[in-house]
Amino acid sequence: MPPLFDMPSAARLATVPSLKIDGARAVWIDEHTIAVPREMDDASGAVRTWRGDDVSDWLLMWSPSAQTSIGEGGVHARDLTTIPLAVNAAGMETRQRALHPHLVGHTVLRVPDQWQRSVAEMLTGQLLVARRTHGRIAELTGLQLGPVIDAVYGRKAYADPQGPTFHDGRIQLGLWAPTARRVDLLLWEPDAGPAPRVETARRRSMMRGPHGTWTARLAGEAVGSRYLFEVHVYVPSTGRLETNLVTDPYSSGLTVDSQRSVLVDLEDPAWMPDDWANSVGPRLVSLADAAVYELHVRDFSMTDALVPEDLRGSYLAFGVDGHGSRHLRRLARAGLNTVHLLPCFDVTSIPEQALQPQPAEEELRMLAPDSPVQQKLVARGAAHDAFNWGYDPYHWGAPEGSYTSRPEAADGARRTREFRQMVHALHGLGLRVVMDQVFTHTGASGQNPFSVLDRIVPGYHHRLDARGAPEGSTAANNVATERLMTERLMVDMVVRWAKHYHVDGFRFDLMGHSSVRNMARVRAALDKLTLTDDGVDGHGVYLYGEGWNFGEVADNALFTQAVQGQLSGTRIATFNDRIRDAVRGGRPFDEDPRRQGFGTGLATDPNGAACNREPERMLGHDTDLLMLGLTGNLADYLVPCTDGTTRRGADIDYGGRPAGYAIEPTDVINYVDAHDNETLWDALLLKLPVGMDMGSRIRMNTLCLATVALGQAPFLWHAGADLLRSKSLDRNSYNAGDWFNRLDWTGEDNGFGHGLPSADDNMTRWHWLRPLLRESSLKPTAEDVMEAARQAEMLLRLRRSTRLFRLGTAELVRTKLSFPLSGTERAVPGVITMHIDDRFGPRIDQDLLGVVVVFNTRGEDVRQEISGLAGERLVINPVQLDGPTDVMRRARFDGGVFEVPARTVAVFNHMPS
Repeated sequence: MPPLFDMPSAARLATVPSLKIDGARAVWIDEHTIAVPREMDDASGAVRTWRGDDVSDWLLMWSPSAQTSIGEGGVHARDLTTIPLAVNAAGMETRQRALHPHLVGHTVLRVPDQWQRSVAEMLTGQLLVARRTHGRIAELTGLQLGPVIDAVYGRKAYADPQGPTFHDGRIQLGLWAPTARRVDLLLWEPDAGPAPRVETARRRSMMRGPHGTWTARLAGEAVGSRYLFEVHVYVPSTGRLETNLVTDPYSSGLTVDSQRSVLVDLEDPAWMPDDWANSVGPRLVSLADAAVYELHVRDFSMTDALVPEDLRGSYLAFGVDGHGSRHLRRLARAGLNTVHLLPCFDVTSIPEQALQPQPAEEELRMLAPDSPVQQKLVARGAAHDAFNWGYDPYHWGAPEGSYTSRPEAADGARRTREFRQMVHALHGLGLRVVMDQVFTHTGASGQNPFSVLDRIVPGYHHRLDARGAPEGSTAANNVATERLMTERLMVDMVVRWAKHYHVDGFRFDLMGHSSVRNMARVRAALDKLTLTDDGVDGHGVYLYGEGWNFGEVADNALFTQAVQGQLSGTRIATFNDRIRDAVRGGRPFDEDPRRQGFGTGLATDPNGAACNREPERMLGHDTDLLMLGLTGNLADYLVPCTDGTTRRGADIDYGGRPAGYAIEPTDVINYVDAHDNETLWDALLLKLPVGMDMGSRIRMNTLCLATVALGQAPFLWHAGADLLRSKSLDRNSYNAGDWFNRLDWTGEDNGFGHGLPSADDNMTRWHWLRPLLRESSLKPTAEDVMEAARQAEMLLRLRRSTRLFRLGTAELVRTKLSFPLSGTERAVPGVITMHIDDRFGPRIDQDLLGVVVVFNTRGEDVRQEISGLAGERLVINPVQLDGPTDVMRRARFDGGVFEVPARTVAVFNHMPS
């Protein structure tokens, strides 16, 4: 090996005239290993091959001052150090391959032993990798440092206290910034306002610990103080040493618009509602009991005339006896037990003061129902108004301030108290609270002023592409939860919400971009929480998420993903898109949205769209998927398919993948609509024949909801699905304002006919939407909406009436649940007959011998014969007999034959003789 050498200030390396730093292509894996791609495309798309023939071909260049310059004369810096790197022909070690599978096949370079002790110091400066050929530098690129930072610090730092901690009248602040040169704490008094001037701050130098955590200790009197960190750090994206003023990623409190962090002691009783210690949601006997209602905080009360105007859209509205609270109370009494709140941690996209006003409702109502003007008026101020779904995290551990009762209430601990009052109110209604979590991306990265993590440890917390830029497959600024301290942040924030805010469950956005390890550590940390020590039973916290497989992590490219089929045994569920698509028809991103499914008229009520060719075959497959979904999507359940074959759930096709993937029915959560894509009612408008009468449409809505409410898995309804909620056919209303996201608990305006939805996501479909929006017969009356609500409540009562709808284990489902007519000559297309027979296996319901459920989507009454039940006593469930509609009184059983009215679901109780 050639000797190491330091370049003097005037020295240079010869180079070709076009030399420039080409992104950050090299990856520093650990103290002794750097990986570079063998082949890569340049900006023009041409492929270049990076290969070395001897040990002098590769160089690591380090400038502590980060003052390099590159020109025709070479790479210059007064303190430039170059270190020859040897090619390791054996490639990556087994352990390295397991940690970094996407780098297998890269050229592996070894850092000389003498320099491995200096890696920590080197990480604070500018680092480059060069390929030299014939004495000239031919290629130059930066390094991605996340893996080596983990190798040097991550495991040791995992236990270091982060953020503010309060103990025995003292406060400690911790900030993990291992590559920073210096960190100062800037402090202001509690009454200093939301954004006090930097020059007025009291400065304190923070002490650097051995694992990269900087700490400061304060007296207890500092509670309520505002603070920032001033981080002096090299930033690869700018190529300079930067001084970044940044809030605390572990902030427990924030000022208005999150301009400063606030020292909030979450255990201070002053910020707890009365009887907070006893505020808990109802206990679930089994995860299969979960019945979830997905709701946006602002939507809940914006149209509620019984809520004082200054509280509409706020946390405090949940404590008002308004139309919304009354509706939730009715649902809870019927059997709903959980409210899932869309993101209400601190987000980037919603200002907390000086909001851009939304268009006046009076102005919008004057426009035609198919006009493009409404969406244009909403879009003008959408970037700065009060509405957004909030899937762009800013601070994961503090409540969003725009949902407080007034801007000044967003300051410090007041937002904490108001959030807790919301949780307390929902618990008082008999409802658990699930909170949406988004650990897959942030609202900003790099040196953007809304970026937090990247301005503290540049290049560490975000997942980078081959060129070193943040990946954007989730939306933008993908978060690298494979990094140890990013995972630590994820775990700590979930535990904070459970312990200090009494949140009963969490839904993880795009969970497949996180790993099974991430989710298992979240689960394990929650399981350690006890009522005695922490005030909550962490074992009972419900976890579920989107287990989609896509993007740079797809097919376990970087790690074992938290996707469908890979979380069995973890007590973490994934959304079941199989049942969603079977009921609605098609897929969310179909070019033609009129593709029908089991619950939207496929083969029974054709709409004439060309995309529904071969309707009988398509309906058969959708029926198979739906039967599988009713079992809890069990991989090993033997489904009697409509074509006469019997197949395991895992052997039924779903877009080239196994349809069944669950080991237990609680491995999935069933749904037919959510905030994403069209509401259920809008899907029915798009897919059912335009001429269908309103009563039939309402029963089809109920039938679709029944497919998940009467299945064996936990289930979720989107808020308003029981109220025929429309978003004027919008497929993505995330930023469409209050007008398109209207949720009217009175039923006076279900949201249909509010104009053409946003051009950005819907314009290519406007030619299909316009005729529907013009059709006044598709707008339900308030009585229509209330009838739909009563029918939906009936479904909740049916589910609650017997544990046979919530068996809880795959063994019981396989033993008791069957589809006796499917695949036989007595089967009727568009009808599913499900038998849950409690005579087999251990008795679950001491009052019944079983239940038979008939789902009839057809436009006529049907007869279904189960000869084995001839002579038995089966009666329509009393919930339906005494229910909201006279139609069900026509349902009957006699001599083994069930008669079920058109477009209904009927539940028959098998009574002891």
